[in-house]
Amino acid sequence: MNSRLSTELQNEGLKIRIGPFSVSVQSQLKTVLLGMEQLYRDYPSLDAQDFIDFHVAIKAPGGLRRWYHPQALFYFDGRQPFKPLPYSQAFAFFEWGLNWCFAQHSNQYLIFHAAVIARDNKAVILPAPPGSGKSTLCAGLIHRGWRLLSDELCMINPQTGLIHPVPRPVSLKNQSIDIIRNYDAAAEIGPIAHDTAKGTVAHLKVPHEMITLQEQTAMPTWVVLPKYVPEAAATLIDMDKGDMFMEVALNAFNYSVLGATAYDMTADLMDRCHCYRFSYSRLDDAVKVFDQLFEGKV
Repeated sequence: MNSRLSTELQNEGLKIRIGPFSVSVQSQLKTVLLGMEQLYRDYPSLDAQDFIDFHVAIKAPGGLRRWYHPQALFYFDGRQPFKPLPYSQAFAFFEWGLNWCFAQHSNQYLIFHAAVIARDNKAVILPAPPGSGKSTLCAGLIHRGWRLLSDELCMINPQTGLIHPVPRPVSLKNQSIDIIRNYDAAAEIGPIAHDTAKGTVAHLKVPHEMITLQEQTAMPTWVVLPKYVPEAAATLIDMDKGDMFMEVALNAFNYSVLGATAYDMTADLMDRCHCYRFSYSRLDDAVKVFDQLFEGKV
């Protein structure tokens, strides 16, 4: 393990830049140390005097809980916003907790629950509920020429209308873990957590070159509602913009907080973007369709 990274994690906290945010992470739990070394080693480090937006920690409880049914606790600014989870889920807990921190405390952006990928700074927004195959599709595309902006959070700047990248490890569940592992030999997958509320969960490392581009914003160009359908051909069809407006708005984290600003931004997003429904079963076929979309052949 990287000795500097490990030392900082276990003591004053590892300070890194993730997209527009500065984060300090502190933990002495082995699975978190391993996961951070494997999946976060490429993120730019910050100096001790740099301002930190989010202080988070994953710790073990004291007393008998440290040994009997060991657990993990998530801390944000010294507080515990969630109940404990089993120790075996500690690294996944960190990922879920950091998602919550960003989504609940970044109202300078309009934030949708969606994956975002881009080519030539033209972005595809992929809003979708759990089980839609969004993350599997996203993971496949970023290993075939597309850039990851985020697997979970589409963050749009109200002043510019541009999407700010937050490229963090891609969440994979159940059979998707082996699908991506077999899809690209270069895919690096972190600690696996079993028996979570979502089943078996692991996270895919963001390719290094996409982290180096994490300050490069992208223009929303397409909104695609994906759906994994077993044995289905890869099919992209036009979607009514009014229906997509509702789909996107329902997937917003802070729509009610921003009020009229959120409404205007979402309406503007629909005006600027081409909207589609997309069903698929094979990643290779999906990649071909998205390449055609980028090339204007759809």
